Amino acid sequence: MQVGDPFTEKLLLEACLELMSGDCLVAIQDMGAAGLTSSSVEMAGRGGLGIEIDLDRVPQREEGMSAYEILLSESQERMLLIAQAGREGEVQRIFDKWDLQAAVIGRVTDDGLFRARWHSREVVRIPVEPVSTQAPLYRRPAEEPKALNELQTLDLASIPEPPDYNEALMRLLGSPNLCSKEWVYRQYDSLVRGNTVIGPGSDAAVLRVKGTQRGLAISVDCNSRYCLLDPYVGAVIAVSEAARNLVASGARPLAVTDCLNFGSPEKPEVMWQFQQAIAGIRDAATALGTPIVSGNVSFYNDTEGRSIPPTPTIAMVGLLQDVSRALAAGFRDAGDVIVLAGRSREEIGGSEYLATLHGMVRGAPPWIDLEFEKRLQSLIVSSAEDGLLCSAHDVAEGGLAVAIAECCLVSPGRLGARVDLEHAMRSDVLLFGESQSRMVLSLERQQWPRFRDRAQREGVPVEAIGEVRGERLEIGDWIDVTVADLAERWRDALERALGVVA
Repeated sequence: MQVGDPFTEKLLLEACLELMSGDCLVAIQDMGAAGLTSSSVEMAGRGGLGIEIDLDRVPQREEGMSAYEILLSESQERMLLIAQAGREGEVQRIFDKWDLQAAVIGRVTDDGLFRARWHSREVVRIPVEPVSTQAPLYRRPAEEPKALNELQTLDLASIPEPPDYNEALMRLLGSPNLCSKEWVYRQYDSLVRGNTVIGPGSDAAVLRVKGTQRGLAISVDCNSRYCLLDPYVGAVIAVSEAARNLVASGARPLAVTDCLNFGSPEKPEVMWQFQQAIAGIRDAATALGTPIVSGNVSFYNDTEGRSIPPTPTIAMVGLLQDVSRALAAGFRDAGDVIVLAGRSREEIGGSEYLATLHGMVRGAPPWIDLEFEKRLQSLIVSSAEDGLLCSAHDVAEGGLAVAIAECCLVSPGRLGARVDLEHAMRSDVLLFGESQSRMVLSLERQQWPRFRDRAQREGVPVEAIGEVRGERLEIGDWIDVTVADLAERWRDALERALGVVA
């Protein structure tokens, strides 16, 4: 396996972002599996063209490499760029600025062939189309897992409600999935070259595109419990939540790359999970208008015959036209109105609450309406662009109570909140259920009527549920705890779980 250098990778991304903000690039692609061969053939195939490469011009990290090795090397920190003819100097100047190596290694042709020269002789001459579009297809047996129906069955009446909701919230915030990950990300420089606008700890990272007003937002998402219980719905939610995380930063989602992690495809039930997840990704990406631009598949993730839960991880990038309008998850000012956008349903299947407090992974994942999801995202982005919102945070694992607590925990000065909830369902489901297409927002009181009217026009239910204030988190009659106490449980939980601190 090739080991990468994160600092060089960061510089490469900065250089590519700068190039993309101009108009000299025609296409760009990362070099992944099969290195130069796959990236060049794929780009030529998508354009219905050919490509010619001089392998002697390809920068090499080892001496004496053969043509075969150069074509298939998977060395990291490399991108293949197609620039307009005559503008190669602009590309070179930008790479020189970032102290990176760049080389003109070939040209695009119109003959539909992939050709490579090495030591003045042609070593490859094959048609592009069969390689790029006619690869062999495996049709492995696929079968729904026999235990799936039973796994999706959940008798809510058999689940006892917590005797102490303060402690229930504490336990959730201290779980490995929900606790602070600061111990990990503080060990790395998240401010390289000073372009980070919103760093780790919010819904999405936001980077400034230097020389412009624009920003890029990036998020990664997947809930493997949902995918185990229903791989189609779980994959739809993974795409939708990744987009929602971008929207929470004020960005419009643009495109997806994925990392599809599964067990052995030779098991029919794993192959079925894989097929269902692909269909879910396709349908969600189509509905939200976010094309899949790249990705990879990792099969055979088995230990002693047991497969990992299906984990189709989604990474998504979005664009902010004005990076100064970027939003973070934390509440910003005392006195701001707290608003819940979206609908809460009596859904608890596959939740962090069931797993952490009751030790079970079962039930059906939350239902999701992609048309409504799209309307919600449109409302939040347009409101952020118009400066109506002070903060935004996706309601995800842990449900509404955890989302509100997180808004307190990551706010400047760790502001508290008072929230009152109307409900016609069980208290634990209301607080910890994970209904989709919901966001916790804060806005200045004078902006609330304007936002409410806009939401009504968009067909998105919104409700003012509380106010940012004080140093305590109070939710109805269930939860009353200081933010400092929540922070103590949340902040060091990962280190305690790993045995780094006592």
